[in-house]
Amino acid sequence: MSATARKKAPNAEDIRARKGGQPLVSLTAYTTPMAQVMDPHCDFVLVGDSVGMVLHGLTSTLGVTMEMMILHGQAVARGLNGAMMVIDMPFASYEEGPTQAFRNAARLMAETGAGAVKLEGGVEMAETIRFLTKRGIPVMAHIGLTPQSINTLGGYKVQGRDAQADAVLADAHAVSDAGAFSVVLEKVPRVLADQITAEVAIPTIGIGASAGCDGQILVVDDMLGFFTAFKPKFVKRYADLGAQADSAIAQYAAEVRDRSFPAAEHVFADTVPAKGNT
Repeated sequence: MSATARKKAPNAEDIRARKGGQPLVSLTAYTTPMAQVMDPHCDFVLVGDSVGMVLHGLTSTLGVTMEMMILHGQAVARGLNGAMMVIDMPFASYEEGPTQAFRNAARLMAETGAGAVKLEGGVEMAETIRFLTKRGIPVMAHIGLTPQSINTLGGYKVQGRDAQADAVLADAHAVSDAGAFSVVLEKVPRVLADQITAEVAIPTIGIGASAGCDGQILVVDDMLGFFTAFKPKFVKRYADLGAQADSAIAQYAAEVRDRSFPAAEHVFADTVPAKGNT
């Protein structure tokens, strides 16, 4: 098989079967080139609604539209060869009820080729998750800190401490029982995340949770140092490409201004050299 031949990407049931096994690896992606880079290393790639903040300069994910998700989903799909693609359902595209959720989830999958959708919410979304999964839409759930609910949660706060723990645990059981094939735990205390991982039958994907989760996900621009508006505690910077890009652009600007770029090797001669001549 050639290096460019398409591999069989895992599906929702393959991801579910990884419960308790080798940890699942995931990152967010919004563009074809980034998807190509992470494809050999990730089990699934999430087209996250974080695209609104990371690429479009929004202050939250609430302004992200279906059209934005479809555009970026199509771009990411072109860059994937072996990783599964999951796509976020944006704010107000599913909360109204199961029928609305099905209509928009079906559109996202049909127009992007995603293998599953992700939606936020626990107990209150169980009916919707059950409705979707019975109609052929694999669902990745997302509980704990749910960024689309920051106005009711009071900001980007840890969820599940003290008296909140029982509610988050109930959310985890509700989405698992409703048929979700996995669940993202965001900004959940480590002990609670470990308890959820031990109790639910589906893989848990941690982001600011615990190394004991069945997998991990980060926003790629956070871990590469491109997005620097803020840095959550749970983000580890594996590179500082933002600073490198700043340095490279500064050097380019200086060379343009002092006319050292373009140099002779970057411009075209007035005549075409004869064949055989150098």
